[in-house]
Formats: sequence, structure tokens, C-alpha cells
Amino acid sequence: MKTSEHVRGARSEGPRKLGLCVLCGLPAAGKSTFARILSHRLRQERRWAVGVIAYDDVMPDAFIKEPSQWKLLRQELLKYLEGFLTAVINGCQMSAPPNRTEAMWEDFITCLKDQDLVSSAAHEAQSCYFLTKTAVSRPLLLVLDDNFYYQSMRYEVYQLARKYSLGFCQLFLDCPLETCLQRNSQRPRALPTQTIHLMGSKIEKPNPEKNTWEHNSLTIQSAMCSSEASLKLTDLLLTALENPVKYVEDNMEQKETDRIICSANILHQVDQTLRRIVSQTMKEAKDKQVLPYTLKLLAEELNKLKAEFLADLRQGNKKYLCCQQTTDIPDIISFFHYEKDNVLKKYFPKQH
Repeated sequence: MKTSEHVRGARSEGPRKLGLCVLCGLPAAGKSTFARILSHRLRQERRWAVGVIAYDDVMPDAFIKEPSQWKLLRQELLKYLEGFLTAVINGCQMSAPPNRTEAMWEDFITCLKDQDLVSSAAHEAQSCYFLTKTAVSRPLLLVLDDNFYYQSMRYEVYQLARKYSLGFCQLFLDCPLETCLQRNSQRPRALPTQTIHLMGSKIEKPNPEKNTWEHNSLTIQSAMCSSEASLKLTDLLLTALENPVKYVEDNMEQKETDRIICSANILHQVDQTLRRIVSQTMKEAKDKQVLPYTLKLLAEELNKLKAEFLADLRQGNKKYLCCQQTTDIPDIISFFHYEKDNVLKKYFPKQH
């Protein structure tokens, strides 16, 4: 077809520069404002093709009401991105995935259309979409705008960049919690305050010193970049596009590396959560004016339970999780609450 030939011709002019940029930070930190400013500047000054994928705009509101679907929807959105990227790399049309959340897919397509990256469907019945000349003839940067407060969320994007040898970088918009809370309260659809507090306590900022895959990262203090920060930002993006992540063959060594990173992250998250649960439980016991000696025994037993739980999770003995072999954090926390309540029954039989 004529359009397909045009796409292939545009790609044959030289090697493409493609990159993924993770934009992370707390809700109401100013990420969307920053993304708009960055997109406009890169289009005007660099003549790049830029696609800002704001998760809040693309993912359906239902995920807020059904947290269990949250992870699945994020993975589905990454599949959409992968489909678009493979179309760009191969110079072909983009097809709609057979299994999809229709509302999210339509919002994703609208997002790409609004930024001149895809045109109308080639064949409505087949749900195929042409790429625009902008998408295939210029350096292309996709900016993923979301909280990404866990390292594991960002690592999934890195894996996608590695799979297709794309550039990869991270921008962390560092905004004080109080400012985020104030801005959020002024929004028409404000998040619950406790949600932002919880994210603030859990957020894992990019750590280039610890994780080599995060070395292309930059922390920004404001959506309105200073001239110095703007220069560092431009340098980061250029470095990412000029130095794509090297493709790694799928082998057992790499799988084991990924598993260790994932397991370490889960252990860290569970450890932090269990510490908070134990601390809160002890505070509630003190508020009930429990005798010091009893408090001491309760603290020892709860801390022992926490240590055994983490050892169980780390070693795979399945002492506590034998009925549910899972690494899903909400399930693990639920099991811990169950065991903790059994301990409390010995100390406060009337309340339980």
C-alpha cells in the first residue's frame, strides 16, 4: 500500500533513535505540567517526535475501585506500548491486540493520534492503524507519566527498552509532600489524602549508585526547570537516545538476575510494611495502658513472627504461606495480619 511504502521509505533514510523516558513522582508533583513543557520544547528545539503517555488519562477509572486489577492493567498498557514500538521499528501498521480492555485501548489510540503519532484506522474492521510521517522520520521519545513509586514498576519499562535496544532514562520530579497534598486538595477529582501519604512512605527514588540500570536518571525539583537543570535534562535525553540499552539474549543467567532483583524488591517492601504493622500494633497496646512486662512479651513475639515471616518468604520454606504459594504483596500482608491477630488473642482475649 502507498502508506506502508511511505513508512518504509522514511525509515530507510538512516538508523532510528528511539527512547523510553520514565517520569515519576508523587501525585500532584507537577508531572503532567512538566511533561507538556518538555514535549513542546523537544518538538520545537530538537524537532523530535514526542509521545507523552499519561497513565491517569489512559488507564480506566475502574482500577481505583478494583486495586486487584491495577497490576494487570499496567502490564496490558505496556503491551500496547510494545505493539506501537514494534510497528515503528518494523515500519508497518499497528494492529489492535485481540485481548484488550476496549476503553483503555481507545484512550491509548486517541493519545497517539492527538500527538500525531498514528493516523486513523486503515481498516476499521481489522483495527489496524497507520503510523504518521512524524512517528517514523524523526527521533522518537516516549515519556511515560505515572507515579512509578516502586522500583519494580520502572524496571518493567527498562526491560522493554532492553528487549528492543531502545534508549532509556528516568526523571524523578521531587516535590515536598505538603505541596502535593495542597495541590491535590484543589483538584476536581482529588485522591484520598491517605493514599498520597502512603505513596510518600513507600516511594523508591531512582538509585543509580545501587542499580546500574538506573544510571541514566535525573532528579528535578520543579516542573519549571532552571537553565542549569534544563541543560542537564537535555544532556540526559541525548545520552539515552545515543546509547540504547544493549539487547541481552534470554538466558538463565539473565532470568536469575531479574528474579533476584524482583525478590529483593518484594522482601524490602514486605519488611517495611511488617515493621509498620508491628509498630502500630504496639502503639495501640500502649494506648490501652498494657503493663510494661506484657508489652515487652508482646513486642518480642511480634518481632519474632515478623522475622520468621521474612525468613519464610526469603527461603521458600512456606511455613506460613503453605496454603497460598504467592509473591503477591497484598496476600502476604493479609496472611501476616491473620497470624498477628492470633498472637493478640493470647494477650487481649476479650477484644478478639
